[in-house]
Amino acid sequence: MILTPYTKEAQNMCVALPGKVIDVRDRKATVDFNGNRVDARTGFVSIKPGDYVLVHAGCILQKLTEQDADEMTEIFSELGA
Repeated sequence: MILTPYTKEAQNMCVALPGKVIDVRDRKATVDFNGNRVDARTGFVSIKPGDYVLVHAGCILQKLTEQDADEMTEIFSELGA
């Protein structure tokens, strides 16, 4: 099956979102997503407050540059996500 933004299946997909790390304690981080703060597991990703990260299903997948995080946020805004 090929998913396009117009198929029902694609509209229900989960995506990883960029956010900014606010605080890190043990293996959990508080991540800010445009004013919404969420706890996410750090796993094996080494992070510190101020880092930008990609988060999916409550897990930090990787660090991002601020530019990459801004570009992704802009794309999601254009898509209405």
